Amino acid sequence: MIEVTEKIAIEHGLKKDEYKKICELLKRNPNMTELGIFSAMWNEHCSYKSSKKHLKKLNTKGKRVIQGPGENAGVIDIGDEDAIVFKIESHNHPSFIEPYQGAATGVGGILRDVFTMGARPIANLNSIHFGSPANKKTKNLLRGVVQGIGGYGNCIGVPTIAGQTSFDESYNGNILVNAMTLGLVKKR
Repeated sequence: MIEVTEKIAIEHGLKKDEYKKICELLKRNPNMTELGIFSAMWNEHCSYKSSKKHLKKLNTKGKRVIQGPGENAGVIDIGDEDAIVFKIESHNHPSFIEPYQGAATGVGGILRDVFTMGARPIANLNSIHFGSPANKKTKNLLRGVVQGIGGYGNCIGVPTIAGQTSFDESYNGNILVNAMTLGLVKKR
């Protein structure tokens, strides 16, 4: 049995203070299974460690807000007994590791979240950011992500109506893949 150390925790994407917090919560060192669970749940994709403080600044309440944060997707009253349902998700690291599948599952997940609110998805949007065009991985990442986004959304008939693509060397180590789906539902 492998004894989990701070070094192993860091290799699993956790920070020193996070490993210390895990040990405090468990009142012991975690085993490998527990480390894997914490590593998965505390990664950027699941917990939004770096952006949570910024997300909390967004207005989430108002007389037209039917459903704010906490459910599968947000719902806003747009009048005439209609509501718009929307979901935005980042699929950064999964898309960096496996571009097509990472991007496709990101689109699939947000489509699912809009469906679960009773809405019919009507449009997809995306904002994707890649490393320098001179970086040897950029071309493959771009091709895979674009095909993944289009492949999943287009095969079920939801068009991608808008997007943004940029290139900067700051993304050489991990790309940014944001996808959004809009849906329409009758207010009940």
